[in-house]
Amino acid sequence: MPKFAYTVQDAQGNASNGIMEAVDEDQAVLVLQNKGMFILSIHLEAESKSLPMFKRIKGGKVKGQDLAFFAEQLATMLSGGVPLVRSLALLGDHAENKALSVLVKEISKEVAAGGAFHKALEKHPKTFDNLWVSLVQAGELGGQLPQALRQVSNYMQSQEAVKGKIVTAVAYPAVLFTMSIGVLGYFIIYIVPVFANIFRDFNLKLPILTAIIVKFSLLVTHHLIAIIVAAIAIVVAIRSYLSTEVGRYTWHKAQLRIPIFGVFFRNVLLERLLTTMATLIKSGVSILNTITVLEGSFNNNLVIQRALKAVKSDVAAGKSISVAFKNTGIFPGLITEMMWMGEESGKLPDIINTLSKFYAEQISQFIARFSAMIDPILVFGIGGVIAVIVLSIFLPIFQLSQIGSKG
Repeated sequence: MPKFAYTVQDAQGNASNGIMEAVDEDQAVLVLQNKGMFILSIHLEAESKSLPMFKRIKGGKVKGQDLAFFAEQLATMLSGGVPLVRSLALLGDHAENKALSVLVKEISKEVAAGGAFHKALEKHPKTFDNLWVSLVQAGELGGQLPQALRQVSNYMQSQEAVKGKIVTAVAYPAVLFTMSIGVLGYFIIYIVPVFANIFRDFNLKLPILTAIIVKFSLLVTHHLIAIIVAAIAIVVAIRSYLSTEVGRYTWHKAQLRIPIFGVFFRNVLLERLLTTMATLIKSGVSILNTITVLEGSFNNNLVIQRALKAVKSDVAAGKSISVAFKNTGIFPGLITEMMWMGEESGKLPDIINTLSKFYAEQISQFIARFSAMIDPILVFGIGGVIAVIVLSIFLPIFQLSQIGSKG
């Protein structure tokens, strides 16, 4: 008998996973519903040991830009009257990304066999997340699949634009910092020991600055392997701690409290949350399902995820969305007050969309200021360290020149 993997939610809002045997998916759904469960997802369990090659290929990485383009293309074809199965087959044949091509062909076969489009997407969670599935499902139920796909495309393009700005802002400073560390390492490991031997031969009394640099250089060169091993051990220990839920929560909480950058990290998370929320609500997804999708989308920050879990419980208990968000104590007053006004005026999606644009602008302003300030800070900072090392070498040389002139 086939096995079905499922994710369900009980009346208290607690989610759980499991596997059950059933004749088909309809029977599995009926059994779970009779138990009073709200079904978040259910699909036939794959036999990983006997997966054919194309099944393994489909786990390949698909970039966000490729997915956004795929959604836009599919929306355009459907709007032009091309049937869904035919549209998927064409896009699968002509997709430049090989992993996406294999995925779309598989999805096309499942839809052609009579399956729902959102159910076919649900079987590929590594590529099509909960937002994809929820929006497509809402589009299918409301007869507005092209509009839903355009919502997906716009959302993914906005998120990719934010990622692109962050990568662009960090790339050059990261390269400059890495090269500077390499130069410093070369000075410490190769240059300073040579001059230290010369100074020792002349039996010079080294200035304090030079003595400190020389001792540090000797420490690094004589115990380099031990330092590398210790560094690796520290990294492994930190990674092991961060792999635990307590460690992840502690780190995610610390990220939001880092001076200067903590506000930036918070704004990035809030912009993503608000943009996703506005997209889902505008597409006709219920508030409770919207919060459920958001909760599953924030595995990268347990602080926000736990807050969303509390929001979901409050909303399920009948509280308003603004009160539920306010009760967490995590979200800024600006968000909760604007949500309240949106609920009172019946324009909640528009208000949330306005908030997402506000935080997107905050992110852009921070990146612009960061890009303008970080380069001179790195240049002067690293340059100053190198200048100190060079000065520590030249001070004894000045002493030698004075001894030579007296001689």
